Amino acid sequence: MVYIHVPFCRSFCIYCAFYSEIACRGRDGAAIEAWLEGLCAEIASRGEELRATLGTHTLYIGGGTPSVLSPSHFRRILDALGQQSPRFAPGEYSEFTLELNPEDVLEKGEAYIRELLDLGVSRFSMGVQSLDDSILKWMNRRHDSEGAREAVHILRKAGADKLSLDLMFGLPQIDDAILEASLDGILEMRPQHISAYQLGIDEGSLLAEQVSQGKWQEAGDEQCARQYSLICKKLREAGYRHYEISNWALPGFEAVHNAAYWTRRPYVGFGPGAHSFDGRRRLWNSQNLTGWTSAGEILTEEEVREEEIMLGLRTAEGIPQRLCEAEKLVPLLSEGLLETVGDRIRIPEEKFFVSDRIISELA
Repeated sequence: MVYIHVPFCRSFCIYCAFYSEIACRGRDGAAIEAWLEGLCAEIASRGEELRATLGTHTLYIGGGTPSVLSPSHFRRILDALGQQSPRFAPGEYSEFTLELNPEDVLEKGEAYIRELLDLGVSRFSMGVQSLDDSILKWMNRRHDSEGAREAVHILRKAGADKLSLDLMFGLPQIDDAILEASLDGILEMRPQHISAYQLGIDEGSLLAEQVSQGKWQEAGDEQCARQYSLICKKLREAGYRHYEISNWALPGFEAVHNAAYWTRRPYVGFGPGAHSFDGRRRLWNSQNLTGWTSAGEILTEEEVREEEIMLGLRTAEGIPQRLCEAEKLVPLLSEGLLETVGDRIRIPEEKFFVSDRIISELA
């Protein structure tokens, strides 16, 4: 598994705290070139680590906003990976996901998407977030609802046949009617995969600053729980499988790369702010556009167990019962907060919303 972090955006969404720098159209070629040179150098310097990764062979390019880059930029990244081993040559990945934003699809059109498909991209993840224009404006998104629909049309016309769309809920200004209208609009587009996230306050985001100044308040738990239940119901009725707390897919279209994170498979991350994991050791890169460095930690046996519980219980498959202490497990089962499936335990879908509480009591 390989992750590449692209630290560039045209503008910052109000809720986002991922590392990124503003890239103004046509004026930041030097910054992108410097980052790209550093990225390729990092890939070369960590070739042995890259070649040592086994198992799921996927590539995920996220950000930031990867779609600010050109196909030639992606070709250089793929060539740098391929130089380390034929296993990482273009076209050799079982899944190659690229994040993009609707406005870039609208601007660059079908030709851009076809070039990405020719490079081996097999799956696109697009941040729609809402189909209500007032909500999109508040989020500081650069597209509107019609633009999101048109972007999906362009992707499909270009030949993209694996599409994931992001949706956000849990804002006080998103009432149930607004959320349901967005859900209905997304279901009309029939993407193969849908991710739905409750808005959180991440340190370093513009929204966190507003909260600290008393200019904005989070939605209450009752509203968030009700809206999450609405999402679960509508997507279940539409034939989507709820395979992870925040992710739904039509059968056979689950995200292979992301699913590997939840089962703690090793992965290698490149670029500023990227993380890596080898099964016991975690590494993270500093957030510098050039000259980034790495730091890390080695997990204890207890930390490994707690992580297996925390990540595994996010999924519909759950975890082996052997990971849990009986005295903690029994009361959660009796309350219906957990259920058994063979020799495994999992959180029932109707209890996913309170999963943090369940996991904290079990770990």
